[in-house]
Amino acid sequence: MQEVKQSERRLSILDVGGRKSPYTIGVPADITIIDLPRDTEVQRDLHLGLSEQIASEIKKRRSNIHAVIIGDMTKSDLPSAAYDTVIAVEVLEHVLEDEQFVSEVSRVLVPGGKFIMTTPNGDFVENRNPDHKRHYKKEQLAELLSRYFDKVHVEYAIAGGFYRKIGLRSWSISRPHHTILSIFGNLVNSVQSRQVGISERAIGTHHLIAIAEKTVGSDEMTVPVLPNTI
Repeated sequence: MQEVKQSERRLSILDVGGRKSPYTIGVPADITIIDLPRDTEVQRDLHLGLSEQIASEIKKRRSNIHAVIIGDMTKSDLPSAAYDTVIAVEVLEHVLEDEQFVSEVSRVLVPGGKFIMTTPNGDFVENRNPDHKRHYKKEQLAELLSRYFDKVHVEYAIAGGFYRKIGLRSWSISRPHHTILSIFGNLVNSVQSRQVGISERAIGTHHLIAIAEKTVGSDEMTVPVLPNTI
């Protein structure tokens, strides 16, 4: 039997809530998507969650999809130490049992694995979304993650304002003017969001970005946050 070296193994990535996530499209890795079933009226109104039809369409469209799972990450039966990276883009604010969620993410990561996530900036953004359980301040998010990861870095991201707002408009062939404005708004907002010092700007930024690393096998730790280590 030929031994497969670690460097030759395809990365295994878990994308939580990633049914519409563009971040793993084309990535040379085995992608597993897990998302809640689309059960509630709020989920249907906000186009959240998965159905069997949506899961089937995702697998047809993307060649790097290993599996699409309809399930709850806080109650998952995913294998332990199975993924190199877990991604959760704008997910944690929807989760009632947030500590259980983070604990499960830590459990399914290999030692040395990374958890990459974003969430609304609770230092600035008011919670008006009916499906958001809470918004986190930077220190609150860092403290939560540090219970289960021994390297945590959290920073502010994405400038707010007029250009971000028009960049959020949906694209449509039937409405080319709106599409052009949206593209332009996203381009300008991208430049604004790269300004020096924005990662430390609590006011005027709309999101928090966190990278947490699991470097030991323990599922629960009480260690201090280590800024700027990742």
